[in-house]
Amino acid sequence: MTDYVQEQDMEIEALEAILMDEFKEIHSSESGLNTSNRCFQITLSPQDEEADESSPSVRLGLIFSHTEKYPDEPPLLNVISLRGIQAGDLTALKRKLEQEASENLGMAMIYTLVTSAKEWLSERFAQDGDAENAEEDEGTKDEIIVPHGEPVTIDTFLAWRERFEAELALERAKLMPDSALTAPKEKKLTGRQWFESGRASVKGVVSIDEGSDEEEEDIDFDDDDFEDDEEDMLEHYLAEKSDTSSHSSRRAN
Repeated sequence: MTDYVQEQDMEIEALEAILMDEFKEIHSSESGLNTSNRCFQITLSPQDEEADESSPSVRLGLIFSHTEKYPDEPPLLNVISLRGIQAGDLTALKRKLEQEASENLGMAMIYTLVTSAKEWLSERFAQDGDAENAEEDEGTKDEIIVPHGEPVTIDTFLAWRERFEAELALERAKLMPDSALTAPKEKKLTGRQWFESGRASVKGVVSIDEGSDEEEEDIDFDDDDFEDDEEDMLEHYLAEKSDTSSHSSRRAN
C-alpha cells in the first residue's frame, strides 16, 4: 500500500532544498485553491533573467497543494502574476501545467512542472523582448538623417573640370632644378625619372616620346622664372583658357 503522506513530505523537503528562497508555504486562503490542506508557492522568473542582478521584468507565482492520493492523482494548481503577466497568459499556462500533470501521474511531478513553467516564461517573454527590440531598431532607422550634398549641374561641373585641368597642367609645368639641366647628357634625368624624383620643377618641359631620335635641348632660365607662385600661374592659365574659348566662339559665329 502506497504511503502518500510520506511521499508528499519527501517531495516538499526536496523542493525546499532545491528552490530555497523561491519556495514558501502560504495559508490556504491566499492560494486561490478550494482546499484546507497545506499550500505552497514557488516564485519563478524567465530562465534568462535568473542571473540578472536587477529586478526581472516578469515574475510568476506557481501555487500547488497535494491531494489525498497524490502522486497517483494530480495536485491542485494555480498560477498568479507577481509582476507583468496578463490574465490571458496565466490562463494558458495553467491549462498547460494541468495537462502535463495528468501525463505524469504516478511520480512526484512538482519540480517537472516548475521547469516547464520556467521554459514557458522564457519563450513567451523572450518573443515580446525581440518584438520590442525590433520596434526600437525601426525607430532608430527612422531617425537617421541622410545627408544631401550640393546638387551637380552642368555649369558647376564644367567650372570644376576647368579648374581641375588647370591645376593638373600647373602640376606638370613645375620647374626642373638647374643641376638636371646643366649636367652632361649621359647624366641628365629622363622625364620619367624627373617626375618620380618629386623634386622642384620647371615652368615648361618639352616632352619627348620614348624611342625618338631627337636630341634633348638645354634650356636657359632666368631668375625671374622662379618668382611666380603657383596661384599666379593658375590664374594666368585660366585667363588664357578663357580668352581661347572666347576667340573660338567668335570664329564659330
